[in-house]
Amino acid sequence: MTTLEEQAALGSGASFWKTKGAPGLPGIVLSDGPHGVRAQDAAVDHVGIAPSQPATCFPPAAGLAQSWDPDLVARVGRALAAEAREYGVGVLLGPGINIKRDPRAGRNFEYFSEDPHLTGVLGAAWVTGLQSGGVGASVKHFAANNSETDRMRSDSVVDERTLREIYLRGFEKVVREAKPWTVMAAYNRVNGEYACENRWLLTDVLRSEWGFDGVVLSDWGAVDDRVSSVAAGMDLEMPGGHAVSDSAVVTAVEAGVLDAADVAKAAANVTRLLEHSRDASATRAPAVDFDAHHALAREAAARSTVLLKNDGGLLPLAPHGRIVVIGEFARAPRFQGGGSSHVNAIRVDIPFDEIRELAPAAELTFAAGFGVSGDAAALREEAVIAARASDAAIVFLGLGEHDESEGFDRADIEIPGDQIELLRAVVAAQPRTVVVLSHGGVVRLAEIERSAPAIVDGALGGQAFGGGVADVLFGVVNPSGRTSETVPQRLEDVPAFLSFPGGGSEVRYTEGVFVGYRWYDARDLNVTFPFGHGLSYTSFAYRDLAVDVVDGALRVAVTVDNTGARDGREVIQVYVGKQGSGIPRAPRELKAFAHIAIAAGASETVVFDIPRADLAYWDESVSAWVVEDGDHDVSVGASSRDIRVTGGAELVGDDIPRPLTERSTLGELMQHPVAGPMIASMGARQTSHGASNDDAMGSDTAKMMAQIPLNRMIAFSGGQIGQEQIAGLLAMADADGSGQ
Repeated sequence: MTTLEEQAALGSGASFWKTKGAPGLPGIVLSDGPHGVRAQDAAVDHVGIAPSQPATCFPPAAGLAQSWDPDLVARVGRALAAEAREYGVGVLLGPGINIKRDPRAGRNFEYFSEDPHLTGVLGAAWVTGLQSGGVGASVKHFAANNSETDRMRSDSVVDERTLREIYLRGFEKVVREAKPWTVMAAYNRVNGEYACENRWLLTDVLRSEWGFDGVVLSDWGAVDDRVSSVAAGMDLEMPGGHAVSDSAVVTAVEAGVLDAADVAKAAANVTRLLEHSRDASATRAPAVDFDAHHALAREAAARSTVLLKNDGGLLPLAPHGRIVVIGEFARAPRFQGGGSSHVNAIRVDIPFDEIRELAPAAELTFAAGFGVSGDAAALREEAVIAARASDAAIVFLGLGEHDESEGFDRADIEIPGDQIELLRAVVAAQPRTVVVLSHGGVVRLAEIERSAPAIVDGALGGQAFGGGVADVLFGVVNPSGRTSETVPQRLEDVPAFLSFPGGGSEVRYTEGVFVGYRWYDARDLNVTFPFGHGLSYTSFAYRDLAVDVVDGALRVAVTVDNTGARDGREVIQVYVGKQGSGIPRAPRELKAFAHIAIAAGASETVVFDIPRADLAYWDESVSAWVVEDGDHDVSVGASSRDIRVTGGAELVGDDIPRPLTERSTLGELMQHPVAGPMIASMGARQTSHGASNDDAMGSDTAKMMAQIPLNRMIAFSGGQIGQEQIAGLLAMADADGSGQ
């Protein structure tokens, strides 16, 4: 790009889904994702209304995350790349890695988890898989985009520690480890500034700290002020098709309002993206095998299915006898979310048909039970009669497409009442009842848990959900899925209950770092199903935990035995906590996990290396990541509340200089290695009869005095301490340079 006008033009799209090209470099087609390619040829839109090319609909993130399997996620990413290239797509808009702050958030089906570590690991795997196939990722929505209400104007007001530890950490992991081609800036404001105009986010953190060298593009229609966005570090405004904002950029540079270097940098970033895409497209694209992709989608659906409850070993079901299948979701499955990620699935497995396929000897019947036109009571009675005459009942429950979608948040987390009434009636008639759940966001399951002896959670399982869940119901697949969110007892227990979705276009993150299981554990609240929970048709035992400190980081080893009669997969979860911490912290936080296959009767020893950086908290007083000194608890188990073995290790903390000022407290001064002993000796000389300071003034008074800022001590000292003495102490502390 040689002229200012050419550079400015490269910073906006050519059309709704395509970038402009540069000399010798064609433009790139972008397409919605992330669980399928939503390529549009004719009518175009960003809300899932206009038709798109047929493509494999893999489980959305809400489902895929329940696999806890990075290798599987990467395989899905590679399959998506093949289909994207089939349709000429150079960048697929995904993955969505925003944290599920509240279960009512309308777009939760498109995000992985309430936990930043699980989110980051799975997001990095998805990006690595996709980009290994020559298609760029667009990690979204950066950042703090956790609700849909007034989403194009809302302001996420969140302290920096919470932002760093919860809402940015997943992005950081993906950027550092997977090197995505693009990052998508969100609609919302972050602490008063639109994400597209937030230089701290886009330049200071994303580029300077994390080393991101790709393109920052806007969400579709997210740019409020193109000039301010370019100055902040945004490279590409989407969608395109108009030149108004290009002219605004040129005018701003000519008026001295915008630095020409910022425009040049944006153009250079877009040019590199075009080069990436050209080089990738030069390699031969693999032929798309949609049958193989459907098989992968079925494997992913089964691996992402969570066995929540299985009293009396009701599951797996025998493939014979009399089985009644109840609920319209068995004939018209809910398998993906609504909005911009809606995929035109190339084929869809019908659960009832797949059950028939796996149980050909069974006498299979169907009853609607609810959700169709006609008398609901009559439909329920018909289902009850069929259940009473059967040997087992499979009841499909969940949320319909109208209940949750991009564009709005849910008002509650309830499954419709007619479904609950149906379940109670069916269980009363047939105690051998299995519930199969379909939903994108967390739903309250307390009543279902009390009623049904067996519960299978399919979340949103993609186009092969029917086959995947049938495989689990009849034991073709031993379930290994785990919840990626906590299932609370009631909505009033959730961390953001009083501050979601906010009001007056402002969302205050009042719960701080206590999101998801961190909140429930810190408050010792009962939950219906904890984070990381999931059962199996076999059993596992944990032993021989070893925790060591290696180069300031943790190495954790544990042996897991398959003590049952079936081959199975276990998700081993490592949590770390710090008792007696000097800051508010959750009792335990997920720091590592592994998804491993273990044959019946066999054992596997797994070693986890937890980087020191992952053990740090963000200290706002010094604007740095800090590892606390002292003993750290290590808990290994099958969920956040199913801890099997515990240990610990002592870490040497980070010695971070903390500058002293006139507004530092007396207590902070006392902890300083130079100034502290001087103050202590001065106090000792003034104490009569050899008594300690605490003894002389009382320990309660000493604690109170420790909280007084130094510049306020002059008034309390009775002339013993003056401005010059305080200035002298601070000067000596600064000269020493050792910090606190």
